[in-house]
Formats: sequence, structure tokens, C-alpha cells
Amino acid sequence: MLKIKDISTTFNEGTPDEKKALQDINLELKKGEFVTVIGSNGAGKSTLMNVVSGNQAPDVGDVFINDKQVVYLPEYKRSAFIGRVFQDPMAGTAPSMTIEENLAMAYARNKKRKLKPGVTKKRKDLFREYLTTLNLGLEDRLSAKVGFLSGGERQALSLLMATFTEPNILLLDEHTAALDPSRAELITKLTRDVVSKFGLTTLMVTHNMQQALDLGSRLIMMDKGQIIFDVQGEEKRNLTIEDLLQEFKRIRGKQFESDRAVLG
Repeated sequence: MLKIKDISTTFNEGTPDEKKALQDINLELKKGEFVTVIGSNGAGKSTLMNVVSGNQAPDVGDVFINDKQVVYLPEYKRSAFIGRVFQDPMAGTAPSMTIEENLAMAYARNKKRKLKPGVTKKRKDLFREYLTTLNLGLEDRLSAKVGFLSGGERQALSLLMATFTEPNILLLDEHTAALDPSRAELITKLTRDVVSKFGLTTLMVTHNMQQALDLGSRLIMMDKGQIIFDVQGEEKRNLTIEDLLQEFKRIRGKQFESDRAVLG
């Protein structure tokens, strides 16, 4: 479903601040595969997400989604088959619009635009049905402005908006990092449920090693723009945080830098 081939990206090339953000990245995700990505700050995780979404053009390389070359497609055209949830709960929704208006925009993402009402009775019924699965009572607040929702409620809504059109690829960019522990736990559970329900091909970046171990069927570790470790199946399920730290030390010959990644 997703194929990243020979992708490299360098920032500030030819200057003292030159940084190789991605170096010869090759990665394939099968349909329905859920891959978590870990790494310290500056490892290239967010750049990888931006290259897939179209927010960042690579210097060289190719990106295929469902066998379609998309590396030259702008972000707004890729949004028809990519769903993305950001770290900032404010980034995935329009605060001045109502819940039903936000959902209507997301619902139309992969459909032809027409001069018809975006919110109809039929769609309201559909939106209520999906919102009920969140168990947050939002199905009774369709006309409420999204700006009045809590961070956790907005992130839950963003997750729903990114997934209920069943995109080819779901990108989760540290989508629980800005939430308090209880809300982060809620969004983590919703993520597991939604991805499983729709069988979504998912790429999730996280600083939290335990979350990376708990979610998904496969885990990759990045460092200095490279994928240095790739594990899946039974081997992944048996891993611990200590195992990951030891693996990083074995590969790189040094300690993993980020305490935040370890402590979650």
C-alpha cells in the first residue's frame, strides 16, 4: 500500500547548518500493516511523515501509494487518499466551525466537490453513528463549535475525521504527545480500535517507546535520517524498552539520547 524508495532529503545544503534529514530511506507497508516509528529528536521521523503526506518534497527518491507514484503530487491532492492526525490537537480541525461542519469537510475529502449542502439529515445520522463510537457524548453536540472542545475531544474528533473515509494511508504524527496521561490513554485506545475496525495501513511516529511496543504489528527505529532497526510479529511482541535501548547501543555504539522516549 505504501512504498518509499531511495528517499533522501538534506536541509540547508552547502551551509554550515547542513543536515541530512533522510538518507536513502527504503520502506514498504503492506495493506493493513500498522507500523510504529521511534527515534530521538532529529532522527528524521517527522520529515519522513512530511515526505509521505506531500508537505515536504524529497531531494531524490520515489513515493508510491497503492502502486501510484505520488512524489510529484502536492499535499492537497494526496489528501484524497491520506488521513493525518497531528501532535497539536488544534491542527486537525477548524475551531470556528461546528462538529458537523468539520465532519462534513472530512467526509468530502475523497469525493467530487458539488454545489450541494455539506450537512444533510442523512449525513447527520451518519456522523452521530460514528461519533457514538468515541463514547464522549459528541453525538449530542453536532452544532457545538469545535473551538469549545477539550484537547482530548478535539484529538478524538481529528482521529475520526482522518479515518472514517477509510484512507489508503493513515499518518499519526505523535498524536498523543500534547495530551495529559488520561486523555493520551483514551486516544491510544481509540487508535487501536479504529485502525483495527477499518484495517487501515498506518504509519505512527511516537517518542514513547512503550506506546510503540503496545501498538502496531511492526516497529522501526530511526537515527540520523536512517532506518537502523526493523522488527515485527512475535519478535516485536516480546520486546521490552530495555531491549530497544540495548539494540540501539549495539547498532550505534552509544546510549539512546532521549529520556522522554524511555519515560513516555
